Amino acid sequence: MRYLTAGESHGPKLTGIVEGLPAGLTISKPEIDQALQERQKGPGRGGRMKIEQDQVLITAGVRGELTTGAPVALEVINRDWANWEKVMTPEKEVDWESKKVIAPRPGHADLTGSLKYHTEIRNVLERASARETAMRVAVGNIARQLLKNLGIQIRGHVVAVGAVKPQWGNTDQEWERVAVSEWKVGDQEGEKRLFEQLEEAKRSGESLGGILEIQVLNLPAGLGSYVQWDRKLDGKLAQAVLSVQAMKGVAFGLGFEAAQRFGSEVHDPIAYNAGEGYRRISNNAGGIEGGMTNGEPVVLQAAMKPIPTLYHPLQTINMETKEEVKASIERSDVCAVPAALVVLENVVAWEIAQAVLEKFPGDTMQELKRVVDDYREYLKSQ
Repeated sequence: MRYLTAGESHGPKLTGIVEGLPAGLTISKPEIDQALQERQKGPGRGGRMKIEQDQVLITAGVRGELTTGAPVALEVINRDWANWEKVMTPEKEVDWESKKVIAPRPGHADLTGSLKYHTEIRNVLERASARETAMRVAVGNIARQLLKNLGIQIRGHVVAVGAVKPQWGNTDQEWERVAVSEWKVGDQEGEKRLFEQLEEAKRSGESLGGILEIQVLNLPAGLGSYVQWDRKLDGKLAQAVLSVQAMKGVAFGLGFEAAQRFGSEVHDPIAYNAGEGYRRISNNAGGIEGGMTNGEPVVLQAAMKPIPTLYHPLQTINMETKEEVKASIERSDVCAVPAALVVLENVVAWEIAQAVLEKFPGDTMQELKRVVDDYREYLKSQ
């Protein structure tokens, strides 16, 4: 299973093509649209979110809400294109000057991308923009719907934003709170402190990053592999997470805390229940050992840096005159941590679905469900 995306931040549309989906998977367009809309929400979002009202258009590979086995083609329209058509048109008569960027912004792909491709910064930032993640959410949500058909659940919450870390105990009550929280946190008092910190950042012209956690529940043991480095599931998940704009770190289970403990405090003891099979007494490994799922929930955390566009911009260089100037300001968010959580949930869904189809290849959903159910019964019997 694979996909490609195309499109610029201010171009006509974002496009995605997904290949390798089994036939007979029911695709809910409203579920994809809901995920796209959740990606646009959250405190601290910028003016672009008031312009775009993202919805997916499915143009191939689905008939009567069922995948046909052919490639699935998706589009998400950029409503802001109406304001940028003269600047971003693929036609010969293009306005090169009105939105030209000559001062690369620190923390962005601007400078290195311009040097690498020997091109104007506008061409770099248009594709490097996090606007690209709208299509990755749409693609990933299709994978998420496939996993849901197999009883696999993906959920996430915000661990921290900036210096504020709300309380968290992984209880059902906290998860219910996450579902209605603007910040995707389970602590109401912590949410109040997050709003206070956001207002301080706005007044200071600053931006905020954070820590996000994704959990994948009801996975069978044995997804991924230890036999080659590029088949290890934690490696694939880490690469996928770090490919999302602004992500600078990823950890599983205890993560970096494991390096500060004795081995007896880190590794998960193994138990056995007749009729249920093997299990771990704890889950410090975050559900992955030796590059494979071990039957416990996969738990990973990602570190998101603050948005690099600042309203009190940092020093940079005018690439034409080589003089020191202040960085340019593209319309931007102060904080996009809750929105990034939506992106990560769907990016992780894609990698998990790939691992499922690698172990259980099937041309149809009926075939896939049957072989996954048989494997679950096998694990219980061992």
